[in-house]
Amino acid sequence: MIANQHWDPERYAREARFVAELGAPVVEWLAPRPGERILDLGCGDGALTEKLSAMGGLVVGVDASAEQVAAARKRGLDARVMDGTALDFIAAFDAVFSNAALHWIKRPDAVIAGVARALKSGGRFVGEMGGAGNVAKIEAALVRALDRRGLDGQAASPWYFPTPEEYRRRLEAGGFMVERMEHFPRPTELPGDMAGWLATFAEPFLNRLPAAERPAVVAEVAATLRPVLVDGRGKWMADYVRLRFRAVKRGAP
Repeated sequence: MIANQHWDPERYAREARFVAELGAPVVEWLAPRPGERILDLGCGDGALTEKLSAMGGLVVGVDASAEQVAAARKRGLDARVMDGTALDFIAAFDAVFSNAALHWIKRPDAVIAGVARALKSGGRFVGEMGGAGNVAKIEAALVRALDRRGLDGQAASPWYFPTPEEYRRRLEAGGFMVERMEHFPRPTELPGDMAGWLATFAEPFLNRLPAAERPAVVAEVAATLRPVLVDGRGKWMADYVRLRFRAVKRGAP
């Protein structure tokens, strides 16, 4: 599902806790009701899964990372290792929720089909992912760094950042009615520096290089990005652009 991307729960908690913290608006769009069965697709370490459970949902989390699933289970959650393109649930959930996971899967139609199978008629699919333009400056710097070393930088990219028009078409073709969709910039302050972000999220690029060369490439990419992604306070700001949606599986009474 994610080429050469390894998730270290401790590093993720240190460098990427903002992912769950900024997921609160997606939970609001979901508007979970007590007793509902909810699938958290791409649950990670379970930070948001735990919140959904505390709101009264009967939540199952799935993620492709065994390490993240283990971290979620330590929270006492029902978390399972599962490929997002091969969900094996049939009409089992009232809602499917996903935050910051769908852009890691380059087979969106397979994901949407699995979500449709997993939902009851009239069930809702609510999520947020990177949209067109997400981390464009960071991705371009990584691609150029690999290209300069004779590698195909664009081929290394693991991400799928659709336009709202494209993703709406895919949802509708997959049996959903889109109730709401927003595409918006969300510059995001990082808890550390760009090197920490790259270590957490850019392994598919860095792993194309011999281990000895990676620190120099990280330093090169950070130097390229410093003039455009460090603000007046000296804080690193990632150029995030998000796509948030709420859709309902057709066939509701």
